[in-house]
Amino acid sequence: MNLKLQRLPKNDQLQAWDAADTLLLEHIAEKSFNQVLLVNDTFGALACSLTAKSADIELTSWSDSWLAHKASEKNLAANQLNANWQALPSTEVPTTPFDAVLIQLPKTTALLEQQLHALRPALTDHTVIVAAGMAKHIHRSTIELFEKIIGPSPTSLAKKKARLIFPTVDKSLTPPTNKSSKTWSDHGLRLNNLANVFSREKFDIGARFFIDQFSALPPADNIIDLGCGNGVLSICAAQHFPEANILGVDESYMAVASATENYQQNIGDDRARFTTSNCLSDIHDAAADLILCNPPFHQQHAVGDTIAWQMLRESHRQLQSGGELWVVGNRQLHYHSKLRRLFGGSRMVASNNKFVVLAARKR
Repeated sequence: MNLKLQRLPKNDQLQAWDAADTLLLEHIAEKSFNQVLLVNDTFGALACSLTAKSADIELTSWSDSWLAHKASEKNLAANQLNANWQALPSTEVPTTPFDAVLIQLPKTTALLEQQLHALRPALTDHTVIVAAGMAKHIHRSTIELFEKIIGPSPTSLAKKKARLIFPTVDKSLTPPTNKSSKTWSDHGLRLNNLANVFSREKFDIGARFFIDQFSALPPADNIIDLGCGNGVLSICAAQHFPEANILGVDESYMAVASATENYQQNIGDDRARFTTSNCLSDIHDAAADLILCNPPFHQQHAVGDTIAWQMLRESHRQLQSGGELWVVGNRQLHYHSKLRRLFGGSRMVASNNKFVVLAARKR
């Protein structure tokens, strides 16, 4: 690609596109579209390439990732592309009859299931649908999902370890029930989890271990739940601190929606708010005296500590003097070394054979 593309968060070790993006763009290179729905365009590679090809094309980027939308905006601007482009959160449903729907396969099958169910009513007999992914992530169950919800879905041969899927709409098809969302009860809580929420089917064991240590939390009036997911840490923090204000932050639209609903269902007051953000980089009005964090160690299929590093750095910035960051993570991630560099040290609150809970105080 002859474009300047960058990941968000910035990571110079990884490129902002993959062979699946390239294969999809090669396949449609000779085709012309007016209105295109881009599904899961991770860092804007599809949006930038299509806009560079035709400035008149109308693009809608539908994603569960707030970061993906911001990365697309930044990459379009960096390449001086004046795109007719709009972001559509995953919690909204595309309704425009599109000429083409271009899908980058998401990491989770549940999100793909939800997206296909939501897409089906907007598809016409003339809609060109192409899905792309790395071959190792396209299983028979992936293709069967397209066939059960959309219609016949032949595939391409693998090229540079990527493959394409070509679904065609079968109007006579009766899709199965959408089971992408899950509701379960645990720890005295009832939690509704949309398709792309982390650990949507059961209590995350790291979060469970973390919550078991909440009786040792220091007093706090302003709490941030960084990477809030379904809001379980916010809910339990609200139970421990009945007067505290709570801010839950996540880059997933579905996580923020789930957390908002779950907090109201389990707590029901107005002390908490939940918002999308690139970690805490867009939060400027919430000085915290306690931050709770269960950092991810991957972004889509890429494993790394870039996001965790950003979470820890920005937590240090956001905390008031004397405030504390509490982190849970797998033992092998060695968060204590990162906290030593940022905070000058940390203390171990609890550990077991898999997880460790660490606390670091801002001086």
